[in-house]
Amino acid sequence: MAGGQERILRRRIKSIESTKKITKAMELIAASQIVRAQGRIAAARPYQEGMARIVLETALGDPDAAGRLLGTPESVAKVAVLALVADRGLCGGYNTSVLRATERLLAGDAQAGIEYRLFTVGKKAQSYFRYRGQPVEQSFLGFSERPTFTNAREVAASVLTPFITGEVDQVMIVSTRFLSAGTQTVEVRQLLPLVDPREPAEASEAAGGAMAGGSSSGQDTERPAGYTEFEPDAAILLESLAPRAAETEIFGALLEASASELTARQRAMAAATDNAGELVKKYSRIMNRARQDTITTEIMEIVGGAEALRAGTDEDEGGLIIEARV
Repeated sequence: MAGGQERILRRRIKSIESTKKITKAMELIAASQIVRAQGRIAAARPYQEGMARIVLETALGDPDAAGRLLGTPESVAKVAVLALVADRGLCGGYNTSVLRATERLLAGDAQAGIEYRLFTVGKKAQSYFRYRGQPVEQSFLGFSERPTFTNAREVAASVLTPFITGEVDQVMIVSTRFLSAGTQTVEVRQLLPLVDPREPAEASEAAGGAMAGGSSSGQDTERPAGYTEFEPDAAILLESLAPRAAETEIFGALLEASASELTARQRAMAAATDNAGELVKKYSRIMNRARQDTITTEIMEIVGGAEALRAGTDEDEGGLIIEARV
């Protein structure tokens, strides 16, 4: 019985050690990719902020031309929701956090009587909402770890079209904001109409005030400091700049989601490796204890057999002595 238990434990330890090698390799791969992902975020951020600033200045220069492209809509009846998650698992609570935040947003919209159209990035979102019966208008797969600007354009084209044509009043994005290697937060924010990502509240108030107080020609509107004259006029520029700004915002969100995914996977695999090591120690102690029990039992059996043989030999010798005396 003890020998059979020892064989079972030995096989289990070998299986855990194999799994430990896999999780350790995944941890190292994720750790090596985090630095590259952070570099891509840093490289894209100046362009993203510059594009947002140009759009904001153009819209404030001609509030009537900005229309519904800038600020917060007063009434919302239809919303497009874009959720960014991973194509793979094994990254802790990264996917679950974004998916639950998306589900809460959809539930709140449904209670408020708001219609939604759901767009997702990542296989985990597709399977999650399909299982729960949530309709997904379009899913994008296969680039969550290393997104490109081409991927961002594809996603932007799908969510921009209903907004530009007036089918939805607002576009919301649910993703993970990468603050540092140790801090990532799930964020639900407005993608369209556009807001200044550095000062969203002030930008929305400034844009809303300019649009409310401006005339059709824009001459009665107070010009902001450092106002720039644009050529061609603001209306034509905004038609071209707004989609590009949305693409840039989505690309930035994809990059931050990628870095957050890799960081979450690195932490999850490090924890799995440590747990595997603890399990190996635990089962090794159990196996050693079982082996000691087996050895002790065998020694007791040997000692018991030797004592029985010795006792039998003494009885035989005693009988011979008695017979000789008689």
